[in-house]
Amino acid sequence: MASIRELHQQLINKERSAVEITTEALERIEAIEPQVKSFLCITADRALETAKAVDRKIAAKEEIGLLAGIPMGIKDNMSTKGIPTTCASRILENFVPPYESTVTQKLQKMGGVMVGKTNLDEFAMGSSTENSGYQVTANPWDLERVPGGSSGGSAAAVAADECVVALGSDTGGSIRQPASLCGVVGLKPTYGLVSRFGLVAYGSSLDQIGPLTRTVEDAAIVLGAIAGYDPKDSTSLNVTIPDYTTFLQPSLKGMKIGIIDETFGEGLDPIVAETVNKAIDQLQELGATITKISCPTFRYGLPTYYIIAPSEASANLARYDAVKYGIRETAENLLEMYNKTRAKGFGPEVKRRIMIGTYALSAGYYDAYYLKAQKVRTLIKQDFDKAFENVDVLVCPTSPTTAFKAGEKTDDPLSMYLSDLMTIPVNLAGLPGMSIPCGFDSQGLPIGLQLVGNVLEEGKLFNVGYAYEQATDWHQQKPQLVNS
Repeated sequence: MASIRELHQQLINKERSAVEITTEALERIEAIEPQVKSFLCITADRALETAKAVDRKIAAKEEIGLLAGIPMGIKDNMSTKGIPTTCASRILENFVPPYESTVTQKLQKMGGVMVGKTNLDEFAMGSSTENSGYQVTANPWDLERVPGGSSGGSAAAVAADECVVALGSDTGGSIRQPASLCGVVGLKPTYGLVSRFGLVAYGSSLDQIGPLTRTVEDAAIVLGAIAGYDPKDSTSLNVTIPDYTTFLQPSLKGMKIGIIDETFGEGLDPIVAETVNKAIDQLQELGATITKISCPTFRYGLPTYYIIAPSEASANLARYDAVKYGIRETAENLLEMYNKTRAKGFGPEVKRRIMIGTYALSAGYYDAYYLKAQKVRTLIKQDFDKAFENVDVLVCPTSPTTAFKAGEKTDDPLSMYLSDLMTIPVNLAGLPGMSIPCGFDSQGLPIGLQLVGNVLEEGKLFNVGYAYEQATDWHQQKPQLVNS
């Protein structure tokens, strides 16, 4: 599919209608969904209704925004009024929200066309989208491999040209890691920049909604649309939202970029290291000053995250009690109903994280685990603060490996957790991070370069990402599945 701006131009020039563009997306979904399985729910009727409304505006010579008539996928952990929202969990298989999330409401008002709800790891817990309670999504570049997670459905949908834009959520890398594995752009904004109202909570101090797109410009357009203060979200930042497209400059002259030294070492695939280093050389050719930066506590991000996130999850998921909503198993008493419902409704990974979190928060262990993890989190943030005293943007690999085969790591949770090694510290510090395509391995699998900025400095990420994108053609490469 074309970019947002290209499609917008076609619409206002009346070269194509919104209904035609939407129908093309829906036909594409119908053709390849049996192979890719990106979507849990296709919203064809709602999509065509929205598209017709956009066409009526154009016919009446009313002005339309850039996102009007653009096919979009929405991760199925964002509430959509009247449309099932399952979080890819059996415990919510019959849940239809009575309200709309802030981000989907904003996109709806702008005329964005939701073509469906995308698959994810159950309650966004995972790095491969194999933990879904309904289906396993395939990577469009190799159908035997995973698309990453937890926003794997959104990343695969964009990579497979099933939609132009998809929204994901990122708790420890769940937008950037699948973006890397699927060869698309994925942005996790500054914590609090995008409202979390209507996002089903996993780790409330870490979760953030962001876009997955084919280009950096598309990501800038979408962020500008969904960012902004929301009184319904107590963590929402009341700041002025700039026009992020003004940061899309082809030169990096005067830009100081730091390489996170700790990310190049044990566990990093040599071909990933080589490809990322070539990308860094390209940034230097574009005018950036490159220096090595040490973030000593970066390596403690993984163990810190896997105490804090499960602790928050154990509290957030306590609400699924078979009383208020979701499935309910029949039982002779209340406690038995709780136990039977949660045992059937939650998958193995969700149960594992609830148990870890409950243990870390229990009496006698709170100080030893949770409190200590929060102290290390502060040290990680301080390391980043110190780094940004000397540089504008930090770079490192997004994922230590390219896409692995489905089933390869399902029996080894610790190996799976390592997939988020490079992305987790960014969430712990509340910083913006973006993954952009920077090459391929010998098997033709995409590799991502991660850009990390200081708080509310998404503009610098867009500058670096756009300049690199204009100097290379990695973002124009498409999987054979798309080309056919």
